[in-house]
Amino acid sequence: MTPPDIDHRQTAQRWLSAEPDDDLRAELVELLEGPPEVLAERFTGRLEFGTAGLRAAVGAGPQRINRLVARQAAAGLGQWLLDTAGPEVEHGELSVVIGYDARRKSDTCAADTARVLAAQGIRAHLFDQRVPTPVVAWAVTELGASAGVVVTASHNPPADNGYKVYLADGSQIVAPIDAEISARIDRFDPTVIALAASDDELIHQIGDELIEAYLAAVPAVRRAPDVAGVTVAYTALHGVGGAVVERAFAAAGLPAPAVVAGQHEPDGTFPTVAFPNPEEPGAMDLLLERAAESGAAVALANDPDADRLGVAIPQPDGSWRRLGGDEIGWLLADYILTSGDDDPDAGDRLVVTTLVSSALLTKMAAAHGIESAETFTGFKWIAHEIRERPTKRFVFGYEQALGYLVAERPRDKDGITAAVLFAELAAVAADRVVTLQGWLDDIAERYGRHVLADLSVRMDPAAGAAAVAALRADPPTAIAGRPVVATAEYAEANLLRFELEGGVRVQVRPSGTEPKVKLYGEAVGEDPAPFLAALAQELGS
Repeated sequence: MTPPDIDHRQTAQRWLSAEPDDDLRAELVELLEGPPEVLAERFTGRLEFGTAGLRAAVGAGPQRINRLVARQAAAGLGQWLLDTAGPEVEHGELSVVIGYDARRKSDTCAADTARVLAAQGIRAHLFDQRVPTPVVAWAVTELGASAGVVVTASHNPPADNGYKVYLADGSQIVAPIDAEISARIDRFDPTVIALAASDDELIHQIGDELIEAYLAAVPAVRRAPDVAGVTVAYTALHGVGGAVVERAFAAAGLPAPAVVAGQHEPDGTFPTVAFPNPEEPGAMDLLLERAAESGAAVALANDPDADRLGVAIPQPDGSWRRLGGDEIGWLLADYILTSGDDDPDAGDRLVVTTLVSSALLTKMAAAHGIESAETFTGFKWIAHEIRERPTKRFVFGYEQALGYLVAERPRDKDGITAAVLFAELAAVAADRVVTLQGWLDDIAERYGRHVLADLSVRMDPAAGAAAVAALRADPPTAIAGRPVVATAEYAEANLLRFELEGGVRVQVRPSGTEPKVKLYGEAVGEDPAPFLAALAQELGS
C-alpha cells in the first residue's frame, strides 16, 4: 500500500505541473519541501459547499481557493446543468452569468470559469468589470440564464476568497442541489480540466448595460419617493459597491451620499480595516468620523461585495451607535409593513426571517395580518421559503447577520437596494420629526422591548457537535433556574431551541465553519445573557 504522504506528494506534483500562477507554484514548491503534515492538510479532501458556497484562504491545493479549484467547481456545475437539462439540450442553449469582486484572483477564477463552461458547450456571460454580488444574482434572471457564479469572499478576512453558485431564479443553491453538484465536481481531476480559448464564441462579455438595467429597477423599492432625502454617510469598505451605490442613490432621486473617500475604491488588500465586515469592532470607525463631520442623519456601510448593510445612528450626546442586525431588520420591517397597509392586496404579503434572528418580525407580521416564515441560517433558505410560497407576495426578508432583501429580485440579500430604502426611511423619520432611536423605542412600545444576546463557546468541532447532541438526548428542564416550557429541534440546521417561562428563548448550534458552539438568546423586557451563560456551562459539563 502506498504511504499517505507519498500519495499527497504525487498529487501535489501534479498540481504543480498544472498550476497556472507563479505565486502559487512557488507556494507548492515550499509545501513539497516542508513538513508532510502541512502538505497532508492541503491535499486531504477538498473544499465543500457551506452556508454561502466555497470559502477559504487563497492558496495552493484543493483546500484553498485558486484557479484549479475554480475550474473543478465550474466543471461540476456545468456537468450538473447538462445532466439536468437532458440529452436534447443544444450547444450554447444553457448559459451561466459570471461575476467577480476585487479580491485576490477573483478575476482570473471568473475568467477560467467562463472558459471551462464554454468548453462544455455552455454559454458564459462574463462581466468585464468588478461587480457587486446582488447585480450578478439579479442579472441571472434578467438574462434568463441557467445559473450564476460570483467569485467573492463577501465579508471574510482579506486573505480569503470564495465561489458562490446561483440557480436560474437568482437564489443560491440549497440541498439537495449542492450535493448533486458536489458529486459531479468529484468526477473531475482539477489538473486536467478542458478550457476553451478566452475569445471562444460562447464567452460573451457583459459591459455596463446589465448594471444600468439593475439600476433602472432600484427606484421601485422606494415607498415614499416624494420625501426629500437627508444627508447619508456611506462606506464601501474597499469593496465593489461604492460606484454602484452612488448611481443607485441618483437613480432613486436621493442626494449623493457623503462617502468615506479612503475606502471608496475597490482594494482587495483592505488597507484600513483588519476585517472588512461592518459587524466587526472598528470596521465602521472611519464611517462614523465621516458621518459626524458631514452632519449625516444616518451612516450606512456595505460589506466588500455589497450584499450586506451595516447601519449606525446618531445619539443625543453627539455619539453614534452601531445598530444590531435585528434592529435594522425591525426598522425596515416596520416601515415596509406600515407603508403597505393601504394596499388592497395587503393580505397576500409574505415576510421571511431565519431561526437565529429575532422573533419580533413574526409579531409584526401577525399585527398586520400577513404571513411570516422562519427558516434555516443562510439567505439561500429565505429564497427557498419564497419559492415554496408562490401564491404569496414577498415584501421583506432578513437575517441578523446584516442580510436584507427589500425587493422581489434578486432572490438573495442586497445591500444596495437596502441602503436606498434605509436612506428613505431616515428621510421619513426626519420628515416626521422623530429620531431613528425614537422609532426603535416606538417599536418597543408597541411590541415589547426585545433584548438580544449571543455567546460563542470555543470547542473542537467534534466536541461541540457531541455537546449539542448530548443536550438533544437529555434536554434541560430549567436554565438558570427558569423552567423550560418547550423544546424544539431543527435537525437540518443542527439547532436546538428552548422556550423558557416568561418568554425567554435560548438557542444553540455547533458552528459549521469555526471551532465553536454558538448560543443565541432573546427576551422581552429582560437580559437573556444569564441564560446563555448557564446553558454554556451545561455544554461543558
